[in-house]
Amino acid sequence: MRSWTQKALSLLLAGFIVGLGMAAGWKVADAALHQSGSAVSPVVSAAPSSVPVTGGFPDIASIVEKASPAVVRVNVTTSRPVSNDPFAPFFGSVPQRALGSGVIIDPKGIVLTNQHVIQGATDITVNVLGYDRALPAKVVGQDETLDLAVLQIEGGGPFKALPLGDSDAARVGDWVVAIGNPFGLDHTVTVGVLSAKGRSIDASGRHYDVLLQTDAAINPGNSGGPLLNLQGEVIGINTAVSSEGQGLGFAIPINTVKSVLPDLEAGRTIQKAWLGVGITDMTPEWAPMLKTSVQSGALIQQIYQGSPADRAGLQPGDIIVQLGDRTIRDASSLVAAIRQYRPGDEVKIVFYRGSQRHEITVKLGTPPF
Repeated sequence: MRSWTQKALSLLLAGFIVGLGMAAGWKVADAALHQSGSAVSPVVSAAPSSVPVTGGFPDIASIVEKASPAVVRVNVTTSRPVSNDPFAPFFGSVPQRALGSGVIIDPKGIVLTNQHVIQGATDITVNVLGYDRALPAKVVGQDETLDLAVLQIEGGGPFKALPLGDSDAARVGDWVVAIGNPFGLDHTVTVGVLSAKGRSIDASGRHYDVLLQTDAAINPGNSGGPLLNLQGEVIGINTAVSSEGQGLGFAIPINTVKSVLPDLEAGRTIQKAWLGVGITDMTPEWAPMLKTSVQSGALIQQIYQGSPADRAGLQPGDIIVQLGDRTIRDASSLVAAIRQYRPGDEVKIVFYRGSQRHEITVKLGTPPF
């Protein structure tokens, strides 16, 4: 993989596993971290209300009070063989329990969470505020690559649901609120800022593109819970945390979710097109280094070897300004444009290399990860 910048970072998914009632730990993986684009084009959501302010600071308590009833604990039972156990052939699989978080996005009991929270589940229940027992739930749709799953609560309702915001509109430095169940501590609230957008990471054997980064504390058990803006809208699904330092949490942008939500709710397989680039926003600060007058677009930082971008001759430092008939203003708009296509589609790309404008046709592929 040809790369401009690369950092090593150890990350873990923010799920919490309990085996026979005891903490069993979580998976850790080395991660190659680089900037990439943000999420996809916005979908209309509820109009944001004014942000309550107390003493010059956002009234976080009011936001949490309204949002908490829509945040659930997801309880999962899986059946896995006991490895390296000489008695395993006699006793078979041993049930394991895991837990994560989820957010209700429809009053009918539609819950959004991470796929790694419910992977391999033989039984799923959710704890909802106002109910004295866990309610059964079933998987409606899931996608391992995007690490997203949709559940349907069976029984109860109507439920409090949260509106989906616009993660593209969120700005670095904005206040954000995370609610979840870290280590089984229900409805834990943490507050921070949006630290960065467009992060790509590898965590616990999974690859993630265009994540939101936050310094709001995210811990095992937070997986699947919402990252909220100050209007109480969901702008991300909390997913991963660094094991090597404080203040490094990651969330899937809600616009990524919205682009595939109809397929997930219908239980359909999601087909994703792939260009094979790691990108960031092109800003005026990059222009002198790149010897270009281009001020905006998607700046290529990495090219995956053997990818459609590699075969088409794209290089790190190229600036994509158009894909198909869509103008590319930043990394997020490139990701949004690619999501409108399917593997095998041919698409025109206009890009700049220095001061020279180029136009090529690329046949999009399927992600290898």
